[in-house]
Amino acid sequence: MEPFRKFSGIVAPLDLNNVDTDQIIPKQFLKRIERTGFGQFLFFDWRYDSHKALNPDFELNASRYRGASILLTRANFGCGSSREHAPWALLDYGFRCLIAPSFADIFYNNCFKNGILPVRLDEDSVEHLFQEVRRTAGFQLTVDLKEKKITTEKGSSFSIPVDDYRRDALLNGLDDIGMTLKVSEKIKQFESNHRVSIHHV
Repeated sequence: MEPFRKFSGIVAPLDLNNVDTDQIIPKQFLKRIERTGFGQFLFFDWRYDSHKALNPDFELNASRYRGASILLTRANFGCGSSREHAPWALLDYGFRCLIAPSFADIFYNNCFKNGILPVRLDEDSVEHLFQEVRRTAGFQLTVDLKEKKITTEKGSSFSIPVDDYRRDALLNGLDDIGMTLKVSEKIKQFESNHRVSIHHV
């Protein structure tokens, strides 16, 4: 997993509540066994029309959001199924950070396990960012996970509410298995001091 530390990126808006995982990556594209290759199908039913041409009315298709790495959206993003393909598709498309007032729990946890930082900000802050994105072409944010801070180009900043375990895992590019292997020697030492005795009757 690629470490997540500090980067500046273009912000793309998705002004919708309750975006479910079947909209993020429709079920007909869940046939791959690799984690890569799903970005082309991200938001497929919204990005493309019935002739599979880009839908000009879908905001993410606008040229000003090309290359965006931060997705700004509304409440309860990632609801629906528990499919891990949803964060895979977002990451493969190029999004490293998601900002919303709230996320569905399973989706939120899956993001951390796959190198995406989901950031919960209050409704007023999210609304402020939506206005800035629409007002400023090429609007960018700097995401600094080490300092737990998001900064606008004008100097406004927002705290990133993330616990130290998840922050450490992302900073080092480790999933749950990787975090466990970091303390493998301590686990071995514990096991050697707490051997189970089996008494045959």
